Amino acid sequence: MDLFERCYEWKDWKVAQQFGFYPYFTPIESEAGPEVIIDGQRRIMLGSNNYMGLTNHPEVKEAAIKAVERYGSGCTGSRFLNGTLDIHVELEQALAEWLGKEAALVFTTGFMVNQGAISSLIQKGDYILSDRLNHASIVEGCRLASGETIRYKHNDLEDLEKTLQELPPDSGRLIVADAVFSAEGSVADVGGMLEVARRHGARLMMDEAHSLGVFGPEGKGVSADQGHLDEVDLIMGTFSKSFGGVGGFIAGDLEVIMWIKHKARTMIFSASLPPASVASARKALDLIRKADDRRATLWRNVKKMQEGLRRIGYNTGDSTSQIIPLRIGDDMRCLQFWRSLYDGGVFTNAFIAPATPPGGALIRTSYMPTHTEAMLDESLTILEQVGKATGVVS
Repeated sequence: MDLFERCYEWKDWKVAQQFGFYPYFTPIESEAGPEVIIDGQRRIMLGSNNYMGLTNHPEVKEAAIKAVERYGSGCTGSRFLNGTLDIHVELEQALAEWLGKEAALVFTTGFMVNQGAISSLIQKGDYILSDRLNHASIVEGCRLASGETIRYKHNDLEDLEKTLQELPPDSGRLIVADAVFSAEGSVADVGGMLEVARRHGARLMMDEAHSLGVFGPEGKGVSADQGHLDEVDLIMGTFSKSFGGVGGFIAGDLEVIMWIKHKARTMIFSASLPPASVASARKALDLIRKADDRRATLWRNVKKMQEGLRRIGYNTGDSTSQIIPLRIGDDMRCLQFWRSLYDGGVFTNAFIAPATPPGGALIRTSYMPTHTEAMLDESLTILEQVGKATGVVS
């Protein structure tokens, strides 16, 4: 069989494009703000991870420009060999101090953090306990690990405990979970997870990618918001959400970070984060720590949209975060609904199988402090019109 035969036979993308229901790889022609230009038309952006609205902050942009002027466009090598700059080290020290951890390690992407950290820590005979709705980067990290992965029911502490009870008593155990789940917007019970972990000699790693900047004092995330930051063994974060750039990091005990630093293949064999991204993340961190007003505005916007969407009749699931899903169900109906919103002037994200369980298709919406009242009111009007026209709401 020709290896490419399955590629030539796969027509799903072509059919979706022909019928106008293809929601992916859409070119945006403007800055990543609360409104964007697509196909020359203004659309309200309800599909961004720019949770603190910092992508266009003048101080963030200035920091990136100055870094390029001083260091150039890239490092041309891995952190392990010739790609570590003094600003990488400064950023890591600042992140560790912010989160109250002994050390932090910066990777080129958040995806690479989870791949590298999990796969380097877990060896044969060890076990990973992974929430069933964890991000794909965690899933891939588990696949690369030499140990065994067991997926427990979403946010189900009883199932987690039952699973741990059945493991060999002398095995290494790592519990890994998103703090805020990227599609559903649900939030983990960090305290409950810690109690289970300590009863069974397990370590806890929280992926705070979608919570940093938004939750907790100084934007330190869900673990901090629930009062457990000091107890969590490893904190993972990204710069591609609230920080408004790209990159990722992990923070924890010095010895553990040094192990990952010397064992994670995604660290050792990948080019390092470029200077502009390092400098913009460093400036964004300073702004996030002082951004109480922005956080307050964001949460006002979230409350307004949660109440408005539920009033209209949307099923928003268990979301208690800045990510609010609209549960649709059928994949094709979800794509048609996405297109109607798009044509109406609202850009969202369509999640269908295999990104969701069969029959669990949803529209993911998310919010920023830079959304104005007028933008949100207009969005709710369009969402109500489209929802009723398509029969998603009555």
